[in-house]
Amino acid sequence: MEKKELFASRWGIIFAGLGMAVGTGNIWRFPRIVAQFGGGAFIIAWLIFLFLWAMPLLIIEMAIGKKTRQSVGASFGKILGQKYTWMGIFVAFVTAAITFYYTVVTGWCLKYFLATVSQGLIKSDSQKFWQSFTSSWEPVIFHFAAITIGCTIIYAGVVKGIERANKILIPALFTILIIGCVRAITLPGAFHGLNFLFSPNLSKLADLKLWLNALSQSAWSTGAGWGLMLTYAIYSHKRENPIVTSATIGFGNNMASLLAAVMVIPTVFSFFSGQNFSQERVLEVMKTDNQGLTFIWIPNLFSQIPYGSFFLALFFLALCFAAFSSLISQLELITRILIDAGLIRKKAVVVVGISCFCLGFPSALSMGFFNNQDWVWGLGLMVSGSFFIILVLKIGPKKFREEILETFDSKIKLGRAFDFLVKFLLPIQILAMLGWWFWDSYSKNPQNWYNIFSQSSVGTVLFQWIVAIVIFILLNKIISRKMLGPVDSKTG
Repeated sequence: MEKKELFASRWGIIFAGLGMAVGTGNIWRFPRIVAQFGGGAFIIAWLIFLFLWAMPLLIIEMAIGKKTRQSVGASFGKILGQKYTWMGIFVAFVTAAITFYYTVVTGWCLKYFLATVSQGLIKSDSQKFWQSFTSSWEPVIFHFAAITIGCTIIYAGVVKGIERANKILIPALFTILIIGCVRAITLPGAFHGLNFLFSPNLSKLADLKLWLNALSQSAWSTGAGWGLMLTYAIYSHKRENPIVTSATIGFGNNMASLLAAVMVIPTVFSFFSGQNFSQERVLEVMKTDNQGLTFIWIPNLFSQIPYGSFFLALFFLALCFAAFSSLISQLELITRILIDAGLIRKKAVVVVGISCFCLGFPSALSMGFFNNQDWVWGLGLMVSGSFFIILVLKIGPKKFREEILETFDSKIKLGRAFDFLVKFLLPIQILAMLGWWFWDSYSKNPQNWYNIFSQSSVGTVLFQWIVAIVIFILLNKIISRKMLGPVDSKTG
């Protein structure tokens, strides 16, 4: 029987939770989105959704994990009845599908850090370097390296692997971000970037797209609704309070995002400072996609400032730390599913490593396939979030709060505000996000929206979701029996 492990201390789950939440999206997506949608005004909306979306879902996940002490798939079956196990398995599959290409992203970060240290990147044309790298077999090699490092960490276990790694990665990451911020704000013209970032133009709050992007960023960045916090909660101590821990992780995640924005945005403003300074030119650069900004523009920017190679290396080191801290949590979620299905950790990790390499191989070779999977399963996280909401609604928000959430030692009570949030505000946010992203995709190509082979159509999303859901429903009894024992007539 697999030995039950717990985090050695409260700081263990805090660092692990921060590692789960703080990923590449904090460093390469947040600065880009905050620049596109009004700077300070966007930050206001984004902070609001920390309370209306991210923290409530983190709290729900952690409460479920502490209550069941089982993986996300088994937790749904244990709480709602075994006929609902498929919902938890779908949540786990969405996160696994993201993991398959996130290992590729982690490999990119590792490659760029090594290239910067060797001076190969700083001396080359950044666009040609990126194109040459992504069109070669190198991404496959670094994809394998990322998986090997991540699996080695979780192979060591919860305390010796996950906790120990995050206690190094997270303090180091925040230290690097702070150093990067100090350098950025001392650059010529950096004040314009700080002013843009922290002086909100309140009239921009009337822009619906600003709010929808702020909600989407909060949903993707914190890891809420992924099943990751639920997985880590399995290893938490009995007295660990979901409300306090989730709040700490939520605020820590947002702090990392703000530090990344302070590091990047003033640097971009400084690059364009001078007699012909134009904020429009800055914002045009920040409209570049995640890969373009991070792997083409950022190297170009740092190459033209004093000690640029050193600070570019720090930037990519921070990106590596963020990527690995999140990857560890994703690999652990998949591993925990296999442990609940009867494998010991060491065998489960080997299966996870081989599976991630094989299923991530197409994304490592093809940017088109990579972008399709990012589109499909990035949106799939909204379905995952909705399944957690459905779980609470089926139990009843009041009953969930009193019998699951508030049974842990705490003087903090959420009260009826939690019930209102789950019944009304969270479902509205889910519908708003899905509706907007689908409409945005449709409006860009209305004649081809149903094409299941298109890279970013509505059709390809719905097709892949439906196939996965149908498979898991058909296999529900088999999966439930493996994880929870014989299926009885009451639970299906």
